[in-house]
Amino acid sequence: MNQLPLMMPEGTRIRIPAGSVELDGDLVIPVGAEGLVVFAHGSGSSRRSPRNRFVATTLQRAGLATVLFDLLTADEDRVDMHTAEYRFDVPMLAERLVEVTDWLKRYPPVDHLALGLFGASTGAAAALIAAGRRRREVAAVVSRGGRPDLAGDALSHVYTPTLLIVGERDPIVLDLNRKALEELKGPRELKVVPGATHLFEEEGALDTVARLAAEWFTEHLAGVSVA
Repeated sequence: MNQLPLMMPEGTRIRIPAGSVELDGDLVIPVGAEGLVVFAHGSGSSRRSPRNRFVATTLQRAGLATVLFDLLTADEDRVDMHTAEYRFDVPMLAERLVEVTDWLKRYPPVDHLALGLFGASTGAAAALIAAGRRRREVAAVVSRGGRPDLAGDALSHVYTPTLLIVGERDPIVLDLNRKALEELKGPRELKVVPGATHLFEEEGALDTVARLAAEWFTEHLAGVSVA
């Protein structure tokens, strides 16, 4: 199994307004950062997801700033734990991600950085919808074991360079990603991690995910001019 870090590198706790609520986030900005990646976690998860933190650490080492934030408030999360009514509300999650993206583009410490979105599970659908709605603001998207199919017709509005990463031994999700790849309009790739299942728990699998994500974001964010 991959070794996951127990803690994020020291960063800044931020509160991001999204409609009528405020969402908690963790911002890390490496010296000389050349881009900013916002993480949209999957169903039933949070900004404390060890897998997303593992990937975030790799991105930071590659010179990219990261934001991990909670898509749900504490009260919503408590309700969702019993009812699961929010975690699959992709339109709501996408709307919040759009508002978070808009806020970050006005936030002085990172407003000059090209922005990418990293989505896992249902968070990938939210990220793709947000990318379609904010074509000028979102420069790249990466999906880890995502459900891009849940973005529905919004896929045909995504021109943002998109990388879909799926485990070889996750056949249903792999099939859904192959179909979604055909719907996307911009530069896109599907990378299959050999021997990996849905959570990429196999030895070296999550390392591969992190490396692929770092390469994709570095290619599409570094050196991008932001007005």
